[in-house]
Amino acid sequence: MNKCYLGIDIGSVSTKGVIIDEENNIINESYIWTKGNPIEAVKELLNNLKRNFDESKYNIVSVGTTGSARKLIATMVDATVIKNEITAHAIGTLSMHKDVKTILEIGGQDSKIIIIDNGIVTDYAMNTLCAAGTGAFLSSQAKRLDVPVEDFGTIALSSKNPAKIAARCTVFAESDLVHKAGSGYKKEDIIAGLCESITRNYLNNVAKGKKIESPIVFQGGVSKNQGVKRAFEKYLNKEVLVDKQGHLMGALGVAILAKKSQIIKPFTFNIIDFNFKTSNAECNKCPNNCEIICIKKDNELLDSWGNRCEKGLIVNK
Repeated sequence: MNKCYLGIDIGSVSTKGVIIDEENNIINESYIWTKGNPIEAVKELLNNLKRNFDESKYNIVSVGTTGSARKLIATMVDATVIKNEITAHAIGTLSMHKDVKTILEIGGQDSKIIIIDNGIVTDYAMNTLCAAGTGAFLSSQAKRLDVPVEDFGTIALSSKNPAKIAARCTVFAESDLVHKAGSGYKKEDIIAGLCESITRNYLNNVAKGKKIESPIVFQGGVSKNQGVKRAFEKYLNKEVLVDKQGHLMGALGVAILAKKSQIIKPFTFNIIDFNFKTSNAECNKCPNNCEIICIKKDNELLDSWGNRCEKGLIVNK
């Protein structure tokens, strides 16, 4: 039976999963919305992966997790590797673009830039504080304009005179959008302006001070927006590559890391049938007042974290 490896990238907006073979080829993949419930999202993800998985031919021997809920999901699936998004995205991208020097990534709730030199991450930055440089900003403006966000890119490309939209923060941008609409700007010019706004916000904040060199790979959900891709190429005056599997790079990277770990921990899709629950409580046993997070599988405590001393340690009884 052939060995294969599972990688899960669990974010605040979307959850991605891939299964790779020994040559890092993706043999199965799934992309779904997290909907504020990472445990149920991963169960749905695993169900999707299971449907097209040949268990008579392949055996998943190791699992890796990355993303904002990586520790929680690692406990749930008994992962062998838990890695941050920077490492996972870099490894995944390098496996498909060996000469990449800059990774631009804009997701639903955050964005990042990764600088690579000779296959090694030399610098990076993340933005998790302001929504103006993320997909959530474009989604909220799409609702305001009554236009499906999936159509933003196509509409933006039809604009010949993008409106200048303030890029400093969401509040200023929304105010400027209302003003431009009221002034008679065409909808396609406003949408193109929004795409340029999110690009300028990214370059002036996340990428500030970074040396952006080619080859450049643009990832994350927003990379599917051709208007934003065009804006990056306009302001950088460089070609920007968007990979059709760019949204899977984090999951791919952590699957590769699980393979490289050479730790064998057979995985079974049977975990879908178990009931996982989390709970939290404040420990008042010392001045730290730590918030302890617990995860249980069918009432059996799997793990707990958040304590900064032994007084907050929780064990199963």
